[in-house]
This record gives sequence, structure tokens and C-alpha cells, in this order.
Amino acid sequence: MKISYNWIKQFIKIDWTPEQTSELLTDLGLEVEGLDLYQSVKGGLDGVVVGEVLTCVQHSNADKLKVTTVNIGQDQPVQIVCGAPNVAAGQKVPVATIGTTLYTEEGEAWTIKKGKIRGEESHGMICAEDELGLGKSHDGILVLPEDTVVGTPCADLFEVENDQVFEIGLTPNRADAMSHFGTARDLKAGLQQKGINVELITPSVSAYHVDSRTLKIDVDVLNKELAPRYCGVTISGLKVETSPEWLQNRLKAIGLSPINNVVDITNYVLHDLGQPLHAFDASKITGNKVEVKTLPTGTKFTTLDGVERELHEDDLMICNAEKPMCIAGVFGGIDSGVTEHTTNIFLESAYFNPVSVRKTAKRHGLNTDASFRFERGIDPKITEYALKRAALLIQEIAGGEITSDIADIYPNKIEDFQVRLSFDKVTKLIGQEIPTETIKSILTSLDIKINSVTETGLGLTIPAFRNDVTREADVIEEILRVYGYNNIETSSKLNASISNASRFEDYKLQNLVGNQLAAQGWFEIMANSLTSANYLKLTEQLKAEHNVEMLNPLSQDLGVMRQTLLFSGLEALSHNINRRQTNLKFFEFGKTYHDYNGTREEYKHLSLLVTGFKTEENWSNAPQVKTNFFYLKGTIASVLERLGITRYQESATTNDVFSEGLQFSIGRDTLVNFGVLKSKIAKHFDITQDIFYADFNWDTIIEVAKRNKIKFTAIPKYPEVRRDFALLLDQNVTFDSLQAIAKKTEKQLLKKVNLFDVYQGKNLPEGKKSYAVSFTFMDERQTLTDKVVDKIMNKLQNNFEKQLGAELR
Repeated sequence: MKISYNWIKQFIKIDWTPEQTSELLTDLGLEVEGLDLYQSVKGGLDGVVVGEVLTCVQHSNADKLKVTTVNIGQDQPVQIVCGAPNVAAGQKVPVATIGTTLYTEEGEAWTIKKGKIRGEESHGMICAEDELGLGKSHDGILVLPEDTVVGTPCADLFEVENDQVFEIGLTPNRADAMSHFGTARDLKAGLQQKGINVELITPSVSAYHVDSRTLKIDVDVLNKELAPRYCGVTISGLKVETSPEWLQNRLKAIGLSPINNVVDITNYVLHDLGQPLHAFDASKITGNKVEVKTLPTGTKFTTLDGVERELHEDDLMICNAEKPMCIAGVFGGIDSGVTEHTTNIFLESAYFNPVSVRKTAKRHGLNTDASFRFERGIDPKITEYALKRAALLIQEIAGGEITSDIADIYPNKIEDFQVRLSFDKVTKLIGQEIPTETIKSILTSLDIKINSVTETGLGLTIPAFRNDVTREADVIEEILRVYGYNNIETSSKLNASISNASRFEDYKLQNLVGNQLAAQGWFEIMANSLTSANYLKLTEQLKAEHNVEMLNPLSQDLGVMRQTLLFSGLEALSHNINRRQTNLKFFEFGKTYHDYNGTREEYKHLSLLVTGFKTEENWSNAPQVKTNFFYLKGTIASVLERLGITRYQESATTNDVFSEGLQFSIGRDTLVNFGVLKSKIAKHFDITQDIFYADFNWDTIIEVAKRNKIKFTAIPKYPEVRRDFALLLDQNVTFDSLQAIAKKTEKQLLKKVNLFDVYQGKNLPEGKKSYAVSFTFMDERQTLTDKVVDKIMNKLQNNFEKQLGAELR
């Protein structure tokens, strides 16, 4: 938000430097992010003075040039070569002296230098109005009135306005400060706290009166919930033309382009008082009637920007007797606005429902100065005052007469807030006792009325324009920001308490696993919890009826809360792959959101996504090896093992996002689903390389980890014994079934079963494969003998032959 310092000074008389004022505004919570110089004429005409042409003769070497001597108020006149056809002796002219910087219409700077033109010295330049930035004419030099005093700075002569403009980063809750008057009100409070008492000057509207009642526009508010207050008045016989310089300068300073005097006044009052206004051409109000109502969905309406829009049934519209004229509080229509031919207007000032305006603006993708203020909540009590202020300015600048009484439809008054403030609560929240008189002074300076005073606190009435101050804590925050955060003393001691937290706290386990994955070369991502509902078409596992939908989505791509971490992760993969980063290992801790028959539920997950090569290209690891299903499985196993979870069952996954995959579970609790992502899902995100994905049920992982008990045992004294089998097996036999038979055969001495080679191909019977399996044995009480081990191996062989049809190779 841009705030003009000169404009502010219309409300409070302050002689502080802009830098001092910036610091105070920031301390008050209106953070000044930038301070810019505005000049009504770029460069401020610095170095341009009034000169008098003493002599003017033809240049000896150029037909179109003349050599002049000019008195610029110095000891000696200067010689200037001029090419203007209208230059003549005796004229008073603007002279840009040596060193002066002028600007082109495009804003490019150029400096006046001493030089020679066709052999004649030139010590400056006699300027045309376009060269000074005072107009567009370049027909000749600008000739000034004869009585203009030589040597007068042109900046004074043309009343160049120099202004400092604050760029304020306004927080959404500070609707009261969305104007120069609101900012001045805060400044007044801050200055008062520093012992500087200034008066807040409110523009007077006492001169307002009705001249005649010759043009009445009936007003009918059909939806009083969306338009709690609506005011309007007619002004007749005005003349639409260019605004005066002072008004143009005010608007240009804050980045607005002047349009015409009527529209400029409505914009001026908006930024002056914070009350949006709209002027309708009265001749275009069919039936001399204004209706404030909603229209059926699908109704066509063309806005000022020439775009035809389809209205929603909840959009509040300002209509005449036949058709809509304006989207209330958001944007005007193309057929009802003020033009150069307008002579009579209907001037509107209203308070519209903030939620309604915000939804309408979002629906139509519009963000205007009016909607910015309405959707945050303006002051409902200045609606009529601002209308009178604008009407008087229009009469002053555009002429005309007020030709109707003010229509003020305000059936249900918006009341001020009542808050009880405890002095003890102030001290407790701030951490320092503030004198009672100081508290009362601060509240009064903020227009907060003190109704009652007791030893323990205050009874307060909060004005309606402070819609962000409704609780005791809000009032204390107001006291603190005006009193000054920097004035709160730092405590001489530090109090701390030690909490006893379980090692199974979510954040601890998350950090543990996150650090491990990062050490293994994985990168953590944090994706948006909002996603597109269209992604659910890629899987039958997730149902649209379980979506948690946004009431006011920023876009259709962010319309629902995610039911899975997969699709947001794929967006991240696609983004990186499109930028030639193809070797990726991502993990994310995040929540999924579900609506089960009106019951909202959240579940935490850990997702892993890996694609490309295991490592980056390097001479030491050539050739590169691609990531695969078993690489992901190993990573998952290491995560579970780090959490002490080693005993789980493997089974085929039923999740339809995988072309093939596994599920690890303990009893009925599923720990993780993982596998190869279906290519059609990857292609939806323009990914053609293989993707391996894992989805941990993190809530279940935490519960299982809590149940896991750590048992400490002595390091074994006796050696391990390893034996191998090369087994010929049917293609459908899995290592999992072989491992289960082995552990069932020998429960005590068998410590480990490992598959270290798989062979399929020639020299094997059709439908067969070869597994090379190692078995590790150990007795914690004694050294194992070959006799004991051989006996176990024979049992294993017999069981493999009987149950799996295995053969030794």
C-alpha cells in the first residue's frame, strides 16, 4: 500500500523527516518496506531557471540555428545556441543551466553540458515544454509571462510537487489503516506516546446541502445481508473534464493514473478515507431506479475491462430497472460509467458484506482497490460522511448541483464491540506493568472509548472499524504496539522448564529417519496439502466422495486436500526432470485428509520416490547402476530396522498405483506399501523413466515402534558357521516361502538366511530357476561341530524337497 507523506500532512501537522516517520510507522505495526521520491515533474526542474533573451542573431554556419545571449540572474549573461523558430529578444524563457539533468518522455536521463554547436559555444539550453516534462508541445520554446522575475527557479514558478511515498506492507487484519486518514490516526497515537500532541484534522462536510430535488433515483436493497448499508445521491449539471493539478498529483504519487475529475474524486476519497465509491451516469439508470440484488447463475455481464463474465447466484449486483450495472464492491460495468458526455451522476457509497465481496472477487479473478478494502471490512459509520465529502469535492471541481436527498438504507445498525480489560492481564501478557494513565491515553488516541474505570480494569467500546479488535488479548496487543515493543525491558533472568518427553515422540522419530535418509543421499520435499481433484481419476483406490473440498479455492488445481502424498511428489519429480535433473531420491513427511460420511480424519505418512541412477556419473562408479525395486526395498528395510522393527510379514500389495509391489505388515497393521509405479500414472506427469514409490503409514509405524522392546545380550563368544545350497526350484517358488521353511525347521541355531544369486536361462529345465542360498548358524553356548550342522542341513534339504520340490544342483 502506497501512502503519500504530503497527503498525510493534510490530516496531521508534522515536521518530522520521512525517515523518522517511517521508523515510527514500522514500530506501530505499519511496516514501511520502501520510501520513494515522487516529483510531479521528473527531476523537479532542478537547475532550470527563468532567463531573459537579451540578443538573438542568426547563426553564421546554420540556417536553422540562432545565437542568443541570455540573462539568467548571474553576474554575466550566457551564450546559448537555440534551434527553436520562435525564440526572440526580449522573451522570458526557461533555461536549463550546465549540469542540469532532464528526462525524456520514456524516462531516460540526459545532462546539459557546455559545448560547441557549429563553432559557437553554448552554455545551456532554452527549453520547450515537452523537454521540461510540462506538456507534449515541441513547436517551439516555452515563452513565459513578461513579468516573470529573471533567475527564479522554475520549480517554484510551476509549483513542482515533491513528495515522499511510503510503501507499507499492510497485514490483512489492519483494515482500519487502508487509507491516509487511518494511517494518520495511527501516527497521531504514536506521536502522542512520544509526548508530541497533534490534532487529527477531519475534513469538514458542514457545507453540504441539497440544492434542489429535481433528480430522484429510487434505491431498493433486496439483499440486506450482503449490503448492510447503502447510500446514494444525485448530482446534476456537472462537467466531466481533466482534474486539477493538485488532484492529479495526489493520485500519481500513489501510482494511480488520473482519468477524469469525477472518477478521480471517487478514487481520491477511497484512498483519503478508505471508503470505496462508485459514480454511475444517471442517464443510463433505466427507470430511475437502483436495485441491489443477486441474479441467476449464468447471467451475462460485461465489466469495464471489456470482458464478458458469467455471474454466480451469490454475486451481489447493482442493477437498474432492467439490467445489471456493476458487480457490487468489485468492478463496474462497461455501459454505466461516467464519460466525457456525462452531465448527471448517481453517486454510490456502501458497506458490503466482506465475505461476499471476497468470494465474488475470487470467482471472477478480480482484485481492485475497492474489493481489497471491502473484503477486509471498512468502517460502516463513515458511509454517509464519505458520500458528502465526495459530493462537495465534485461540486468544487466539476460544478453541478446536489439534486436529491441522500438515500441511506441501513436497517440493522452495525454495533461497536464491548470488551472488558483487566490490568492484571495486561501485565501478564506484556511481561511488564504499564501505568494505568498510559493505557488510558493510548486507548483514547486509538478512538477506543473508555466507558468505565475500576481498580482492576476498564470497560471499553471498540469502534466498528476495528473489526480485528474483539477480545481482551486484541486490546492488549494494541496497547503494546503503540507503547512500543522496544520499550519493554528484557528480563534479567531466564526461566526454563525441563520436560520429560518419550523417545517415541513423533518429531523425534521423524528427525531420526529423516537424518538417516538424508545421509543416504535422499532429499526432503514439502509439498502443498492442496491438490487437484482430477488426480483421483488415476486410481480407483481413492474416492472423490472422501475429498475434503475447499469452500473458496484459489484455483481448480488447488481445490481439495490431498488423500495421498503420491501426486504432489510426482509434481516435484516432473518439475526436476523437466530441468534435466533425472537422478532423484525424494522423501516427504506429510498428512493426508479424508471425509468419511462427514467425519474429517487426518493420517500422517512418509513417502519415498526414487528414479534414475543410484549415483551421479563418476569415473569411480562406471558403469552407472539404475535404481530398482530392490534398492527401494533395502532403503525401506533400513528405515524399519533403525526404528527397531525387524519382524514383519511380506505379501503382495493390493494398491492399484503399482504395477508390482509388496506390503510389509505386522498382524493386521500395514506398515508400508511399495513397488513400481504404473507407467500410465507417470506419463500423466510427463515422466517416461521408471519410478519406485513407497508409502509408510507413519501413525502405525510410531505405535509399532512403541511396542518394540529393546533387549540387550552379550556379544557371542563362539563363531558362526555358514553353509550354502544351490537349489533348483520351480519358477513360482518365492524366497519368502523358502526362508519360512528354513526358520521353521531350525528355530534356535539358524540365525540368517540369505539369497546371494539367482540364475534363469540355458542349461536349466524349462520352468525352473536356480537359487544360491546361504545359511548362517551359531550356538551361543558352544562351538558348533560339523556333525550338528550337517544334521540341520539334511533336515533343510529334506523339507525343501518335500514342500517345494527342490533339487540340489
